[in-house]
Amino acid sequence: MEEIIPQEKLIGKVTHYFGKIGVAVIELSDSLEVGETIRIVGGQTDFQQVVESMEIDRQKVKKAKAGDTIGLKVNQKVREGYRVYKL
Repeated sequence: MEEIIPQEKLIGKVTHYFGKIGVAVIELSDSLEVGETIRIVGGQTDFQQVVESMEIDRQKVKKAKAGDTIGLKVNQKVREGYRVYKL
Protein backbone atom coordinates (compact mmCIF):
# COMPACT_ATOMS: atom_id res chain seq x y z
CA MET A 1 0.00 0.00 0.00
CA GLU A 2 1.37 3.39 -0.97
CA GLU A 3 2.02 6.00 1.64
CA ILE A 4 0.28 9.33 1.08
CA ILE A 5 2.41 12.23 2.21
CA PRO A 6 0.05 14.82 3.80
CA GLN A 7 1.13 17.84 1.75
CA GLU A 8 0.83 16.09 -1.60
CA LYS A 9 -2.17 16.58 -3.81
CA LEU A 10 -3.41 14.38 -6.67
CA ILE A 11 -3.14 16.55 -9.78
CA GLY A 12 -3.56 14.13 -12.66
CA LYS A 13 -2.91 10.79 -14.28
CA VAL A 14 -0.69 9.40 -17.01
CA THR A 15 -2.65 8.73 -20.20
CA HIS A 16 0.26 7.70 -22.45
CA TYR A 17 4.01 7.07 -22.34
CA PHE A 18 6.50 7.43 -25.18
CA GLY A 19 9.32 5.07 -24.19
CA LYS A 20 11.84 6.08 -26.88
CA ILE A 21 11.86 9.72 -25.75
CA GLY A 22 10.91 9.20 -22.09
CA VAL A 23 7.87 11.47 -22.21
CA ALA A 24 4.64 10.96 -20.29
CA VAL A 25 1.34 12.46 -21.38
CA ILE A 26 -0.51 13.64 -18.29
CA GLU A 27 -4.13 14.73 -18.02
CA LEU A 28 -4.24 17.39 -15.30
CA SER A 29 -7.00 17.81 -12.73
CA ASP A 30 -5.14 20.73 -11.11
CA SER A 31 -2.50 23.32 -12.07
CA LEU A 32 1.19 22.57 -12.47
CA GLU A 33 4.17 24.89 -13.01
CA VAL A 34 7.76 24.41 -14.12
CA GLY A 35 9.94 24.20 -11.01
CA GLU A 36 7.37 22.33 -8.90
CA THR A 37 8.08 18.84 -7.60
CA ILE A 38 5.82 15.95 -8.58
CA ARG A 39 5.55 12.33 -7.49
CA ILE A 40 4.40 9.60 -9.88
CA VAL A 41 2.96 6.45 -8.36
CA GLY A 42 1.70 3.22 -9.94
CA GLY A 43 2.59 -0.46 -10.12
CA GLN A 44 6.11 -0.91 -8.72
CA THR A 45 6.94 2.71 -9.58
CA ASP A 46 7.11 5.54 -7.03
CA PHE A 47 9.48 8.44 -7.67
CA GLN A 48 9.73 12.20 -7.35
CA GLN A 49 11.14 14.72 -9.76
CA VAL A 50 11.22 18.44 -10.41
CA VAL A 51 9.27 19.60 -13.48
CA GLU A 52 12.00 21.01 -15.72
CA SER A 53 9.87 21.62 -18.80
CA MET A 54 6.46 20.70 -20.13
CA GLU A 55 4.58 21.12 -23.37
CA ILE A 56 1.01 21.54 -24.54
CA ASP A 57 0.51 20.71 -28.24
CA ARG A 58 4.31 20.70 -28.73
CA GLN A 59 4.61 24.27 -27.38
CA LYS A 60 6.75 24.80 -24.27
CA VAL A 61 4.73 26.27 -21.40
CA LYS A 62 5.67 27.47 -17.90
CA LYS A 63 2.35 26.54 -16.35
CA ALA A 64 -0.67 24.40 -17.13
CA LYS A 65 -4.15 24.39 -15.63
CA ALA A 66 -6.75 21.79 -14.71
CA GLY A 67 -8.14 20.19 -17.87
CA ASP A 68 -4.90 20.59 -19.82
CA THR A 69 -3.07 17.59 -21.25
CA ILE A 70 0.70 18.03 -21.02
CA GLY A 71 3.79 16.26 -22.27
CA LEU A 72 6.44 15.88 -19.58
CA LYS A 73 9.92 14.34 -19.69
CA VAL A 74 10.08 11.77 -16.88
CA ASN A 75 13.08 10.20 -15.13
CA GLN A 76 11.62 6.67 -15.07
CA LYS A 77 9.31 4.51 -17.15
CA VAL A 78 5.64 5.10 -16.37
CA ARG A 79 2.42 3.53 -17.59
CA GLU A 80 -1.10 4.56 -18.40
CA GLY A 81 -3.15 5.10 -15.24
CA TYR A 82 -0.24 6.02 -12.93
CA ARG A 83 -1.20 8.83 -10.58
CA VAL A 84 0.61 12.18 -10.47
CA TYR A 85 0.86 14.15 -7.23
CA LYS A 86 2.18 17.65 -6.58
CA LEU A 87 4.39 17.93 -3.48
